[in-house]
Amino acid sequence: MTLHTGHLGLNVTDLDRSLAFYRDVLEFSVIAEGKEEDRRYAFLGDGESLVLTLWQQAGQPYDTGRAGLHHLAFEAQSIEQVRRYEEALRAYGVDFAHDGVVAHGEGAASGGIFFHDPDGTRLEISVPEGAEGAPVPHDAAPTCGFF
Repeated sequence: MTLHTGHLGLNVTDLDRSLAFYRDVLEFSVIAEGKEEDRRYAFLGDGESLVLTLWQQAGQPYDTGRAGLHHLAFEAQSIEQVRRYEEALRAYGVDFAHDGVVAHGEGAASGGIFFHDPDGTRLEISVPEGAEGAPVPHDAAPTCGFF
């Protein structure tokens, strides 16, 4: 049996700021929240199950130069849904790695948007098909590899 991702946990520097981003912009629902001063956290879900936990225990933002999480990818149901998230993220003022929807590789049907959360964690929202004809930012490497 192959293991599958259960849920993901991210350390954040400011739970209120990160919770607003993941709840209000990416539309995760709050399942539970720990409000004790030195043990703040939030469990976020998709309406059916736990997807992401946020732990307020980081002293510094995400560092791409350290070992660990490279990026966190979410899969959307359609390219139209990806574009709706892109609009919401732009309205929120998010830092994008590429301009708009890009393909995962030359000729790939899969692709999406690549951006950063409030702590600089690299995020992706993509679809397995529907990005045909979208530009490819890097010729020699996967789009999700270097951003």
